[in-house]
Amino acid sequence: MKNLEKIGRDAVEKRNFELVDVEFVKEAGHWYLRYYIDKEGGITIDDCQLVSEDISRQLDITDPIPYSYILEVSSPGIERPLKNDRDFSKAVGSMVEIKTYEPFENKKIFSGILKDFSEGIVTIEDKKVFKIPKDSISSAKMKFE
Repeated sequence: MKNLEKIGRDAVEKRNFELVDVEFVKEAGHWYLRYYIDKEGGITIDDCQLVSEDISRQLDITDPIPYSYILEVSSPGIERPLKNDRDFSKAVGSMVEIKTYEPFENKKIFSGILKDFSEGIVTIEDKKVFKIPKDSISSAKMKFE
């Protein structure tokens, strides 16, 4: 997977885009290699096409996957995932949904305003304020209001 991430990162960074996520999943009997990209102001279909061509070229050269798959390059969408510290920092002040591995104060799903992110602690206001260690979070994403 690291090699697939590097191929995507190389393709997006030369255009000053951001690689949001990479997933390689099997759905309905077919393998899908998906790259989610973004940039300030949003990604266009043309942006996706350019990055797809670059990635496809690199995948043909390195051939890291020994079986057939479908390559997709797209925007992460309005409810983009929050994967790293930078994503959490950029989302401060926005509506988010956070799921934890284990119940935290008797809850596993939090939906509210991301108040702060610092020193590995996510502060979210969901009726009351919760301080959740980032290591306890199984998934997080922007939430469309």
